[in-house]
Amino acid sequence: MGYSFLDLAKEVLEHENIPLSVEEMWEAAGRNGLLEKLSSSGKTPIRTLSARIYVDIKNNQDTIFEQVSKRPAKFFLKGHTAGLQEYEDRQERAGNKLKFAERDLHILLSSFVNSDEHFRCSTKTIYHEVSKREKSGKNKWLHPDLVGVHFPFESYTPNTLKLFDILKVNPYKLYSFEMKIDINLANLREYYFQAVSNSSWAHEGYLVALHITENPELMDEMRRLNNAFGIGVIRLDAEHFMQSEILFSAKEKESLDWDTINRLVDSNPDFKKFLEDLMEDIKVGKIKSKYDETYTEEEQMCQYALKCGILS
Repeated sequence: MGYSFLDLAKEVLEHENIPLSVEEMWEAAGRNGLLEKLSSSGKTPIRTLSARIYVDIKNNQDTIFEQVSKRPAKFFLKGHTAGLQEYEDRQERAGNKLKFAERDLHILLSSFVNSDEHFRCSTKTIYHEVSKREKSGKNKWLHPDLVGVHFPFESYTPNTLKLFDILKVNPYKLYSFEMKIDINLANLREYYFQAVSNSSWAHEGYLVALHITENPELMDEMRRLNNAFGIGVIRLDAEHFMQSEILFSAKEKESLDWDTINRLVDSNPDFKKFLEDLMEDIKVGKIKSKYDETYTEEEQMCQYALKCGILS
């Protein structure tokens, strides 16, 4: 037999001596020149590596692998207690040091929805503090934290887009995102209905958080609210934005709330600029306007390491 995916995983984990996700294993294998040793890699090698490890853990009584975390899923070698202890100590130090403000999370969400196949959207932050001053409470829960637009330019030819226009078919999609740090049973309903209120104008609205309590009762309540009101829920991953999860998908609206759009345009210059930019980009048939910045996966990992104090 040739050099297998499991051989690669074993060699990488032995060399790095800390738990790794399959993406991190693949990256480390590339750095260390191990990918060339594989007898076959296939079209989706990272998925194949993940599948081989999961199957080996499930079906092989003598497996050398174990899964040591779920989000993100990380794997290590059985019996390597020193490396596992070092990893757990590092995670505990990181957890004690990591403090996020809501706006620290904007670039994580922007990076995720820009890359994720469901969205493929460009976002813009809406700064509430630049809105017109109104009577107390009038604009409460009017503004989402981020808005997004999916442009279909990479999916369709210019002629197809012209046909959409002639047939009055809309290939563009607008998104609204309400951002929080933590969601639990105590605050879920308030946060959810805030997202319901400020997402009524968009095709899809989402409530987004970094920490969502692993609680069956909370998940059941989220499911009930999602079924009733259609707002989706996203859990962000601070270390690997691509491992963020859509816990509940939003229900797409066929028609937009034009009254709320008009109020947002009148109230907030950021939202007005967002609509002006997307209309200009639709007109020229390409994305040329400036939207929120996004990370590459490598950039995010570096930022996370700096925040944890792993890098200096």
